[in-house]
Formats: sequence, structure tokens, C-alpha cells
Amino acid sequence: MKALEEILAKGPEILDKFVWGCAQGEHTGWAHIDAEDKDDACAIIPEFLQEKAKITEVSKFTPEQIRSSHKG
Repeated sequence: MKALEEILAKGPEILDKFVWGCAQGEHTGWAHIDAEDKDDACAIIPEFLQEKAKITEVSKFTPEQIRSSHKG
């Protein structure tokens, strides 16, 4: 609940970026955002959770690019 309150304090537009696993017993939130860098991405996460947060840069790829990057 503390995380929810901190996210709400940042504004309803920030809450709209999150999806939650609570209905399945996974009390975790995930957000898909566009950010300049990891620091900017981290800024939307409640401060008390920032050290635990995992921020992953993701990109779109073609099937060929995915196949090429997984050749071993």
C-alpha cells in the first residue's frame, strides 16, 4: 500500500503506466515507460523500492535479429 500511495502522489498518469500481479498473489508492479536513461526510469519507482527495482532496457527486434543474437 505504501508503494501505491507514493505512485499516486506522483500523479494519476504515473499509475496508468503500471500493471499489477496482485490478483494472482504476486504483489508486484511492472511499468513499461519511455525514459532517457535508467535514472529517469528509476524516478517513477517509489523511493523505498528503488534499490530493489530491476530496470531493463527493451527493444523491438525482427525475427531475424532475434535468431541471429541467439546463435551459439
